[in-house]
Amino acid sequence: MSIRHVIGQHMFIGLSGHALTADEKKFILENQIGGICLFGRNVAEPKQVHDLCAEIQSLRHKQNDKAPLFIGIDMEGGRVHRLKPPFTLWPALRKLGNLDAPTASFHFANKMGLEMKAVGINLDFAPCVDVFTNPENKVIGDRSISSDPEMVAKHSSALVRGYVKADVLTCAKHFPGHGNTLVDSHEDLPVEQHDMARLESCELIPFKKTFKSRVDMVMTSHIMFPKIDPDWPVTLSEIFIQKIIRDECRYRGLIVTDDLGMKAMTDHYGLQEVPVRALQAGVDMLLYCNDPEAPPQALEAVLEATAQGSLDKAQLENSYRRILEVKKAKITKPDPLPMEEVLKIVGNPDHLKVASAINNGQMPEGLLPE
Repeated sequence: MSIRHVIGQHMFIGLSGHALTADEKKFILENQIGGICLFGRNVAEPKQVHDLCAEIQSLRHKQNDKAPLFIGIDMEGGRVHRLKPPFTLWPALRKLGNLDAPTASFHFANKMGLEMKAVGINLDFAPCVDVFTNPENKVIGDRSISSDPEMVAKHSSALVRGYVKADVLTCAKHFPGHGNTLVDSHEDLPVEQHDMARLESCELIPFKKTFKSRVDMVMTSHIMFPKIDPDWPVTLSEIFIQKIIRDECRYRGLIVTDDLGMKAMTDHYGLQEVPVRALQAGVDMLLYCNDPEAPPQALEAVLEATAQGSLDKAQLENSYRRILEVKKAKITKPDPLPMEEVLKIVGNPDHLKVASAINNGQMPEGLLPE
């Protein structure tokens, strides 16, 4: 396995449209890219999503390690909902907090996950486990379950279990918590004055609960906490990634960055600096969602850093093995279901009833306990 292929497995990339272009296919194959992140521009009706995911997964047969690709999407419910009807439309997570019925939260995630898995999406960048502590925070708002960390923890755990039961991987975000920020990291770098005592008493509570529930990934936030690390934002911080996530929280799953194309990164750090520093800090996977020029440049920067010895090759190889172990253990059926089965699952009347009841603040009828 060449070092280029080891590095490629550490990358998530976005796509331009409803099908793979020749250039995208070539880049994925030549560099053994580990994952794809789908956005609204990539998804339409179920047949198109099914065919795109089938085409993406077919590339694994031409890769050296033959590992399935992660195919991820942001499906939280509410505002962050990439799949449109006839897929079931799910309400915002705040509705689950208001209802406060963990069984409903489990079925919310499970039924959403069944529809995603049917068309070949194997990873949801969810749940959002941020604690909504600042009423002025418009970035998170009703994406958060609650302002009570214990409430967020309880329902986040149920959501993780629901997705897992649907055979969909999960990603808790945005570590260590985006619920207090006023600045949108898409636009600039938020700075928070919390210390570790504050994080331990509030923001970290739901993350620790999802870690115990065996969430597959955790996503780092692009936030500066100068009282904890005066030099680096979370995504680039060894203090947060090694000391807090790995050592103190004892988390052994995958650590993925938020989109490295956000202005919190690009306006403050160099394009070549960011991927190298993130990997040095200990992340497993680099997320590049929108700029098609960024992944090739990032890959070359990491190659150069490895060649020069500023990035430890052994650390990269350890992370590479961790990525492949998750894929082998968790993505045992990578291909989409046949379309006749997909059409029975997507927008299933039972799913629509559950979504509608939760949206109306009612406990859905007939839900079986977990």
